[in-house]
Amino acid sequence: MLEIDRLQVSIQSVEVLRGLSLTVGAGRMVGLIGRNGAGKTTTLRAIMGHLPLVAGTIHFEGQDLSRLPPHARAGLGIGYMPEDRGLVPELSVEENILVPLWATGVADTAARLAFVYQVLPELQEMRERRALLLSGGQQKLVALARALAVGTRLLLLDEPFEGVAPALSARLSEVIASLRGRELSVLIAQSDLNHSRRLLDAEIMIERGVHTSQTR
Repeated sequence: MLEIDRLQVSIQSVEVLRGLSLTVGAGRMVGLIGRNGAGKTTTLRAIMGHLPLVAGTIHFEGQDLSRLPPHARAGLGIGYMPEDRGLVPELSVEENILVPLWATGVADTAARLAFVYQVLPELQEMRERRALLLSGGQQKLVALARALAVGTRLLLLDEPFEGVAPALSARLSEVIASLRGRELSVLIAQSDLNHSRRLLDAEIMIERGVHTSQTR
């Protein structure tokens, strides 16, 4: 599904990823685990095309992503949930969910919305509420829903449980667990495994931009 080979990425002349390699198999849930500054967010942003590559390759279902802009990568079925949520404050919940569908030209937005509301029915009740009026935890749910709307093949989740109250953290875990069996692969970047160990098929440890070990 996803294959990263000897990836090198620099930010403002600072080398962040130094030859990172990893794979995510079809239908697998994989954790990318490391401390703050280890390169987790940089890895996800590089996959989405938000950061240029210095060297290395990223292949998704056999296709080289290096020449594709971010919206084209989303169009392949890759959904991205950034750590800071990245919602548009003045837009409604539903409009925020629809943004990547509009950007990628998805024809059947009604079907994608129906799927999102099936997985996260609580959002349907607040679909007309502006994002700026939501709590931090509710915004995380909307960010996950937005990623799900376009991410039919691969989800990239950056610290989904960070800064979330225990009840909402449990809800996020429940939603992510419910995605099993949908032929959807998931890469979750986290600083620790407190919330997701039972969800994961494999754990990849990253340290200073290098893959150090893998379990399971």
